Amino acid sequence: MISPQAAAGMEFTMVNALKDALTAPGEARCEVEVIHDASSIKEKKMVVLTVTSYMFRALTILYFTMNKATKQHLTQINRADVASMDDTAFIDVICECGNIACGALNRELARHYPHIGMSTPNILDNNSAAYLSALKPNHVQHFKVRINDVLTMHATLCFCAFADVDFTVDMTQAEESSGELEMF
Repeated sequence: MISPQAAAGMEFTMVNALKDALTAPGEARCEVEVIHDASSIKEKKMVVLTVTSYMFRALTILYFTMNKATKQHLTQINRADVASMDDTAFIDVICECGNIACGALNRELARHYPHIGMSTPNILDNNSAAYLSALKPNHVQHFKVRINDVLTMHATLCFCAFADVDFTVDMTQAEESSGELEMF
């Protein structure tokens, strides 16, 4: 079981992490809202990362379609131009965005649970999201991310508890910046 305050804390952390991960330098606005119906998620692919402990498994999912608007936004995040980035570079940037978002959740959970690990990004087809229910999650929350009224993306937090999970998150201030995007 996951307590309501732990679920709210993870959602708060995820919203701030998505804003941090998906906002390019100099962008005016990134809005993240909770949505209750996943049927509006139409992106073709998803970046999936997990934070795992012997007490829980948390999946963070960032949905995307590699179209012109997404490519343009990813080049802004990477401070590059579209011509200099091939498909592999675009995938690297979207995976790093997922990594930043999941990393924020990992840091928050590590404050309360010392034995956790975080996966590397995995790219899956959006059809895989239909199988989240097979994990028997205790808490699932979907998010709509709107960037400068130009690009809409979605994300999901899926939490499976194997024991009682209860903690509180300081929601009086936004998540600290996780740093600039680095490409290796």
